[in-house]
Formats: sequence, C-alpha cells, structure tokens
Amino acid sequence: MSSFSLPIALTARLSPVVVLAAAGWALSSGPLAAPQAAADKSPAEKTKTQSASAPSRTQAVKTYAAAPAPCDSIAEKSVKSLVPGAKTAGKEIPSTDSKLRRTCSWNALKGYEYRWLDVSFEVLESDEAAERTYQSRLEEKSGGGAVPGLGDTAYSVVNLTTEDKQQTREGVVVARASNALVIVTYNGSDFESKKAPGTDEINKGAIKAAKEAVAALGKA
Repeated sequence: MSSFSLPIALTARLSPVVVLAAAGWALSSGPLAAPQAAADKSPAEKTKTQSASAPSRTQAVKTYAAAPAPCDSIAEKSVKSLVPGAKTAGKEIPSTDSKLRRTCSWNALKGYEYRWLDVSFEVLESDEAAERTYQSRLEEKSGGGAVPGLGDTAYSVVNLTTEDKQQTREGVVVARASNALVIVTYNGSDFESKKAPGTDEINKGAIKAAKEAVAALGKA
C-alpha cells in the first residue's frame, strides 16, 4: 500500500499543473488566443486606427461671424433721399444678442410726407440655417418676386394697407448672403392727400437700401 502512495499523491498534485498549462497554451497559441497584431500595437497606432474608423465631423464654416453696425450700413445721402428730414445717424433697436441680430431705424415727417426705414441683420450658424430661415420668411409673404444680383438670393414684396382712410405702402426686401440675412422694411404715407407713395418708389427704395446693407456685411 505504501509503494503506491507516492505516485498517486504526486499525480494528484501535478494534475492541476497540467490543466493550467493546457489552458495557458489555449489562451496564448491556441484558438482562444487574441490577434497578436492588435495586441502589439502601440498606443499611438491604436489612437490613429480609432480616429480613422470614427466618423468624420466637418465643422461648418461661417462666412460672417457678427452683424455689422446697422446704422452705419446705409450711406448718409441714401438716408436723406429715402427718409427726408430724418437724422442720418439713425436709432439702433435694442437686441437680445447684438452680435448676431441688429436693427437700425430711421423715420421722419417732412411736411405731410412720412417715411420709415428699417434695416436688420441676422447672422446664423451656417448657410443651410440661413437658407431655411430665408425660405420660412418667403412663405410668410404673398406676391412679390426675386431680386437678381442681390446676395445669394433675394426677393421683394410691396403691399398697400388702408386704415381710417389713410393709405400706407410698405416694401420688404429679404436677402441671404451666405450665413446672414438682411431684412429691409421701407414704407410711406401722405397725410394730406391720404394717399400712399407709388409702388415703384417704395420698391426701388427698399432694394437700394438692401444693396447697401448687403455690401456692409463684409465690413463687419
């Protein structure tokens, strides 16, 4: 009995070693082994591989980062012509974000003739965002037509309203230049005749102001 006790005990002690050795072979060289190429990659190579496989994100480039000073966007001689009697300095309207949205207003009553001019700038995150806003504004207006050669795209519309027998004719021009919108509102009334100025006068005046405002974008 004692002659078999040593081999049996030795076998019992060595069996776990054999099992562990076999398991080690399976993990290092056998079918369960991890791909050596991936394991041998340096941290820099791993980062490079991950960056290459990750989806690329292209940040939108903003042509215009801020709105220009609106009261400086229209030449003094233009203000005198469009709004006779108005202070050429204009009056800037308070804005919640003056970097992205700014408006200047001119208005005056000379004799019985009244004129009002507003010029607004709105800077958006991208050309696509500006185009969506432009299209939504287009849907709000009826009639009118495109204005060739003004920004990337532009339209104008003129409407006549009457209140207490007093006519007022108003022209609106909306232009998009890259990621910025320019909105011009120009209207007038004659308090003596109760009539409004002609469509052609209001439309041309609004377009003239819009052209100067679009040109001012590049100076912001």
